[in-house]
Amino acid sequence: MSLLKEFKAFAMRGNVVDLAVAVIIGGAFGKIVSSFVNDILMPPLGVLLGGVDFKQLALTIKAAVIETPAVTWNYGMFIQNVIDFLIIAFAIFMMIKAMSATKKKEEAPAEPPAPPAPTKDQELLVEIRDLLKKK
Repeated sequence: MSLLKEFKAFAMRGNVVDLAVAVIIGGAFGKIVSSFVNDILMPPLGVLLGGVDFKQLALTIKAAVIETPAVTWNYGMFIQNVIDFLIIAFAIFMMIKAMSATKKKEEAPAEPPAPPAPTKDQELLVEIRDLLKKK
């Protein structure tokens, strides 16, 4: 099989296509969560903490000198990214939990199968056993 045909067979498998769709949706979901954190969640939280803009929170390690910019430790952006991560991780956790619950419901059998009925030979053997017990 040629390399091109092997690659096509690999790329057209269901798992690879599902993964590609998941990556695209995940990227879009990440942007939505980032917007939620940056535009909806953090401004009121900043107001509650005394008008703090988390994006601007930084610790200056080395001050700016003429044309050299200051070296800063931007812990405010880190806090926002941690909050982004926690929201995304929680949403994925809830989605996987829901999918697992759905899968368990599908896999659970309604009732265990009834044991098979005894064959004619087995019935005759039971009758012989019972007759021998009576004697």
